[in-house]
Amino acid sequence: MTLLVQFAGARTGIEIGTFTGYSSICISRGLGPDGHLICCDVSAEWTSIAQKYWEKAGLAGRIELRLGPAIATLRALPRTEQFGVAFIDADKGGYLDYWREVVPRMNPGGLIMVDNTFSHGRVIDAGNDNPVVIAIRDFNDHAAADDRVDLVMLPIGDGLTIARKKVLTEE
Repeated sequence: MTLLVQFAGARTGIEIGTFTGYSSICISRGLGPDGHLICCDVSAEWTSIAQKYWEKAGLAGRIELRLGPAIATLRALPRTEQFGVAFIDADKGGYLDYWREVVPRMNPGGLIMVDNTFSHGRVIDAGNDNPVVIAIRDFNDHAAADDRVDLVMLPIGDGLTIARKKVLTEE
């Protein structure tokens, strides 16, 4: 993830779902010493672990934790292009709403990474009516059809979707 963030040249980022902080450390390192990452999570317990690791990694000054529902945090942000990178790895039922809030806030050329988009292979089982699987399927269909981004799903872990917000040019 660090390398992908570096490739994107991002200096600002948002992470939806922080847990114990591993991905936020990877992202923050990629943003560089002048970078800033906003982390959204609902768990003070788990993010307290993340904060300890941010300190140990020397990144605490570059990472801002916002506790509360991520959708509320996103909607409270200005609806302007402000992020070079976003990572979504939270409650799967919220992915589509997160996407709808994140994409308009991405800089042109910005990188969006979404974890667990294979849902352990269950997304291709048409008979699987688990609500989480349906939510991931709906997200995948929506993201793949979104003409604001170029997108690929990679078979890394449980599926990683990587999207790049298109750079619009005047003709």
